[in-house]
Amino acid sequence: METRSLEYYINEIKRLKAEKNAIILAHYYQTGDIQDIADFIGDSLALSQKAESNNADIILFAGVKFMAETAKILAPSKKVLLPDLNAGCSLSDSCKSVDFEKFILDNPGRTVITYVNSSAEIKALSDIICTSSNAVQIVESLPPDEKIIFAPDRNLGNYVLNKTGRDMVIWNGTCHVHEEFSLEAILKLKKENPDAKIIVHPECELPVRMVADYIGSTSALLQFTRKDNGKCYIVGTEPGIIHQMKKENPGKTYIPAPPRDSTCGCNECSFMKLITIEKIYRSLSTEKYEIILDDAIMLKARKPIKRMMEISAKLGL
Repeated sequence: METRSLEYYINEIKRLKAEKNAIILAHYYQTGDIQDIADFIGDSLALSQKAESNNADIILFAGVKFMAETAKILAPSKKVLLPDLNAGCSLSDSCKSVDFEKFILDNPGRTVITYVNSSAEIKALSDIICTSSNAVQIVESLPPDEKIIFAPDRNLGNYVLNKTGRDMVIWNGTCHVHEEFSLEAILKLKKENPDAKIIVHPECELPVRMVADYIGSTSALLQFTRKDNGKCYIVGTEPGIIHQMKKENPGKTYIPAPPRDSTCGCNECSFMKLITIEKIYRSLSTEKYEIILDDAIMLKARKPIKRMMEISAKLGL
């Protein structure tokens, strides 16, 4: 397969977008070149909102499979493309529908709140979807005595539990990126950079969260670095977000928090990095790698996603 220059692919992508009335939605964890050609960049909540509200005929998702599935669920009449169908999610993979259905049956009478990082089948078994940016508010929107199942991320679930004190049973799933940050390495970086603020995602393990100066979703971390008067940050999430941080505040310093078992200085999501500029061009050009979902699954999964969006809109999120 012939490989062309980056400039060629970017120009062709722009041409194909106009020709096919297509838009590119990209997550903050994509590489900088992909973020720069996207029509919209955001976290899971913002991407869900944009997927539902646009005038495109084709949505190309620069992200991972559960994100593209969510776009298809919210916009079933549109063609949704994912440039590499192997771009999965370790957290989503940690919760299989047959196991989760049994888990729900074993814990009857509970409202099922599921993190958006889950498959369409898991969403179809849920009552409300949440993201890391609205999980606490979603839980607090329910009556104080409501019993809850929270899935699939145990770290986010425990973070929400500690924030709300609600009656929650939590599925034992994890994200391979946020689970692997090294507390020892973070503290070493802090010692070397005493003025740095440690900012981490709520999917991180408790010891990492305990040393953080700020905990928040991907978009919240970006907003914090934008508004905060600090000059240096140790960033405990997928380092793709640092591209936007540097664009918005180039005068500040951003240090990616390292993983436990690696010689590299950052902790990338291998699934996110499967998407490339060349793959985006190939997918748009051929309209291959389309997300196809069962109509019944989409119908069931749409209800809890829409409930999340309604709650978020009501709360101004």
